[in-house]
Formats: sequence, structure tokens, C-alpha cells
Amino acid sequence: MNNLIFLPGASGSTTFWHPLIEKLPPHYRTKIIGYPGFGDTPESVGIKNFKDLTNHVVDQINEESVIVAQSMGGIFAVSAALQKPQLVKGQVLIATSGGINLERFNVQDWREAYRQAFLKYPDWFITTNANYEEFLSDINIETLLIWGDDDPVSPVQVGQYLNQKFEKSTLYVVKGGDHQLAEKHADEVSVQIKIYLEKLT
Repeated sequence: MNNLIFLPGASGSTTFWHPLIEKLPPHYRTKIIGYPGFGDTPESVGIKNFKDLTNHVVDQINEESVIVAQSMGGIFAVSAALQKPQLVKGQVLIATSGGINLERFNVQDWREAYRQAFLKYPDWFITTNANYEEFLSDINIETLLIWGDDDPVSPVQVGQYLNQKFEKSTLYVVKGGDHQLAEKHADEVSVQIKIYLEKLT
């Protein structure tokens, strides 16, 4: 599987993925999907709520691919895996909620700090409550879960829970990894992704 699609977290930063992509073998075709109105991606008048944004992301997946998703991007990845099982051949979910209710976990509330950091971002992105929990067991593709053991936003317990919910998943924990582990620990994360991709072929 040579097509890799990368989905950013809530910042919408497409450059977040650059250190990791640089460490992956060059024969992989990589595509980063930006979110209109977030980061450097121009706004789109057709996107007025979280459902519109989800549809925008899923619509761009039109060939067999493996999705690599950070944080909020994991919600789009799960949605794509449910809507386009014939195209989504695998997923790597990094420090995400995966579309589950996080109230049972001791998570740090990121929303207020996020509002202050990204004043121009729409409020619906922060207040959304997408929940795919009852459908997670329907996803029957190889899933690699990568978490850090020092991440207050998405604690490792969330990864452990998702590892139980997905039919075919493996959890890898980065020691000392925080919520930005895919960027800060790109060497270690890239090794795990390469191992995962080799198993898929």
C-alpha cells in the first residue's frame, strides 16, 4: 500500500507532518489533507459545521490508502474507515480520541487554551461531540495506535481503550511522548509506521 494520507490535529497545521514524512521511505506517495479555514489552508464557503468538514476530508480519499491521523484528525480517519472501507486499507491513529466520549478518562481540557491560540477558528470545531464509539468494532482493518505516556490531552489510557475496541489493532507507547509526539519523536514514530506498513504488504 503506497498511498499515505496524513490528517492534522485541531491546529490544522500541515507542516506538523513534515519531520515524520521525511523519515519514511521515498516510494510512499504522501498527501496531507488541510482543513479549509485552518492553518494555511484557505477557507471554503461550503464548510459551515463539523459534518461539512468531515465530508470534505472523506471526499478527498478516492484511492486505496492508509490514513495517518493526529489528535482531532483521528475522528475524520475513523469516519473515512466507516464510510469508505473499500479504500481505507489501514489507519495509524496518534494521540486521538477516535470519536469516543473522553469523559471517563482524566483528560486535560484543551478547549479554552485552543480558543485563545486560534481566535479566528470557528467555535463549532471546538464544541463538536462526534461519537463513533458503537461503530468502532465494525472497522476491520489493521490499526496502529501510537500514544505518549506523558500526554495530558489524550492519556495513554485512551489508547488502551481503543486497542480493546478495534478488532485488529496494536498499541505502541512512546516513553516521554506528549501530545506532539509525532513531530518531536519523528524518528521513533517513523520506525513503528514502517514496520506497520511492511506488515500490510
